Amino acid sequence: GHVSVVILGGTGDLARKYLWQGFFELYINQVSSGHSFSFYGGGLSPANKSTPVLFQILKALNCPKDVSKERCAILKEQFLRVSKYKQLTTLEDYQDLSKSIQKHLQQEGMVEAGRLFYLSVPAFAYAEIADRINSSCRPPNGAWLRVVLEKPFGHDFKSAQVLATQLGTSLKDEEMYRIDHYLGKQVVANILQFRVQNKKHLDPMWNKYFLERVEIVLKETLDVKRIAFYDQYGVIRDVLQNHLTEVMTLLTMRLPQNLSNSQEALTNKLNIFTSLLPLSKNQAVIGQYQSYQREVQQELNKTKDHVSLTPTFAVLAHIDESQYEDVPILMISGKQLDERVGYARVLFKDNVFCLQNQNSVHCKPKQIIFYFGHGNLNYPAILVSKNLFKPSVIDSDWKEVTEHKDKNVTVLGLPISDYYVQTPKVQKESYTELISRIFAGQQNCFVSTENLLASWDFWTPLLTSITNTFPRIYPGGAANNDMLDILLKGRDLSYINEVVLIGDNQMGGQTANHFQVMQGKFRNDEMVSGWTEELIEKLASDIEEAAEKAILEGGVFHLALSGGASPLALFHRLALHHFAFPWRDTHIWMVDERCVPLNEPESNFYSLHDNLLQHVKMPYYNIHPMPVQLNQRLCVEEDKGTWLYEEEIKKFVNASRFHFVLLGVGYDGHIASLFPGVKPEHHGKNLVVFTESPVKPHQRMSLTFNAINQAQKVGILIIGKYKHEAVIQMSRVKEETAQWPVTWVKPDNGNVLWYIDYEALLG
Repeated sequence: GHVSVVILGGTGDLARKYLWQGFFELYINQVSSGHSFSFYGGGLSPANKSTPVLFQILKALNCPKDVSKERCAILKEQFLRVSKYKQLTTLEDYQDLSKSIQKHLQQEGMVEAGRLFYLSVPAFAYAEIADRINSSCRPPNGAWLRVVLEKPFGHDFKSAQVLATQLGTSLKDEEMYRIDHYLGKQVVANILQFRVQNKKHLDPMWNKYFLERVEIVLKETLDVKRIAFYDQYGVIRDVLQNHLTEVMTLLTMRLPQNLSNSQEALTNKLNIFTSLLPLSKNQAVIGQYQSYQREVQQELNKTKDHVSLTPTFAVLAHIDESQYEDVPILMISGKQLDERVGYARVLFKDNVFCLQNQNSVHCKPKQIIFYFGHGNLNYPAILVSKNLFKPSVIDSDWKEVTEHKDKNVTVLGLPISDYYVQTPKVQKESYTELISRIFAGQQNCFVSTENLLASWDFWTPLLTSITNTFPRIYPGGAANNDMLDILLKGRDLSYINEVVLIGDNQMGGQTANHFQVMQGKFRNDEMVSGWTEELIEKLASDIEEAAEKAILEGGVFHLALSGGASPLALFHRLALHHFAFPWRDTHIWMVDERCVPLNEPESNFYSLHDNLLQHVKMPYYNIHPMPVQLNQRLCVEEDKGTWLYEEEIKKFVNASRFHFVLLGVGYDGHIASLFPGVKPEHHGKNLVVFTESPVKPHQRMSLTFNAINQAQKVGILIIGKYKHEAVIQMSRVKEETAQWPVTWVKPDNGNVLWYIDYEALLG
């Protein structure tokens, strides 16, 4: 029968680059099969203006390589004859289109097979166009209707739900083809077929006992081209929620009994979403290339103090159902990276240990790579390392590659000769592939309403949680070096390199021409700086590292914590992610305490207990509050509270040398409860003393400089814009002075590390 194809946005960029070429190749493949066609380029412009534009596009179309020049010329002439431009702005225009189709069919005496509408237009126009198609342009009974929709399909769960509801009033789910061009890539489209063909090899090893990890990667070297769109969506909405998630489901879903059964395949995909564990912001890291801020300010006419938090780089790790329990599945994508490449890599655990011949094939990585294109290989391919198994060729459209033009090519750590390689005999563009599948009605290559909503339901909580998170700034290209390398610890993900580089533009000031390194020296000691959240992450990591080292060497870790507001964020971080911390072998000490009952909110110990200690499992006798209340009295010299605490330190802490002491700094430079005017010699050899504070409550108990300076490591935490002036003053004080007590912190055989957030450091 006769098929009418209508491309709305028919002279737009997508249609010009991909759609008309795809429909031309469909026409070539189907012209001898008994089908006849009419093609309409639809748009908002009048026909006299856009008809010449459309025909310029059509004249530039190319025939496949297996079509002769003579035949190609005939086919192009025929295609031009059955193609025309149609203005489609009003309901009447759609009614007129339907009448034109019916009239043409009657004149030619043809039976209508179906109508295909391709909506290459902004998503906000979908609902109105669908309504017009439904009310005035449906084919008669017995003919099919297929409406193709381009992403984005909403920007979160709620907006996707609204759009789905709107479309659902006009179109049936089986009439909608939400296109994800990644599903048209030949390698992606054949992941399930490969798994079926090699089922006997893969079934025993496609589980948590054999899988090391799965990586789904799309790296780009270019910057953002459509700023207005991208700044609203970012890399996660643009690539991870759709392209990479679709690949993930193909790799992890249960294989359907029948690959041609669209409903079964879609159901199995949906089952993956129901078994995914929820995402939290600790399972993602985000970044933004340096010049993006400037591009946003210029393109969107923003002021210099506008700061965009839109990520242009993201890595996500999540862990699936019981079959893949504890198997990291990494989704990685970004702009301005070191190379352009796309692949999915399935890495298997090593169960062979080579004692001498490290170059043996048995000792090399065991991996299957679904290589989408670009990078070291200039063709799509599926590669299986030779220490796994020899795969079956997918079907007659694929071939095994045994001779390699460049034998020096390496793919993810292995030379090409270490793989069994198969590739399509004829490379096809993804839109061309998907258009043929739309024509064939193969729904399993497209995104159903259920799967769309399930995907957004999975991603939306993460997107909400990172709304106000500052992405790491990276320079772009090869200059990124190891800045974007990541560390996976349990289910949590972080950057492995804590050197944070930022430009002035991230602060909202003038655009920087170079990066400022926010790790270096402060008062001749080591300093780390970052946004508060990542700074606290670094501090928590350093404390955990110190704990592991101390316990390995001596079986115990002694941590002394100060009071005040600064360490609260650290307490929360340790409380939320404490599972790996060796609490059982850790002793918690107080650096200072107010002279108030320990069960009152003003007490430092009360704050520590409320925000951390009650949430972790550690022996109660490992917790050492300062004895400020004895004999029903507070901080009385005769009760010898300071002597008792000092004796307790000497009893438990080897050489009275804490492994890690964490201090905060006040506006006046005081640390612990050691205020301006005090010098180390004021306390003699004492480790613990009573002090006087200029603010209530006046009396305090505090470790002395002697105790602090015996520590192996002293961390000084300063956060908040209100500390900026104090940071400036401290940076200018060269010598030790009683006016700034913090200047006396100089461990005898240890080191000081300053943890200063950007607000405190830069104001």
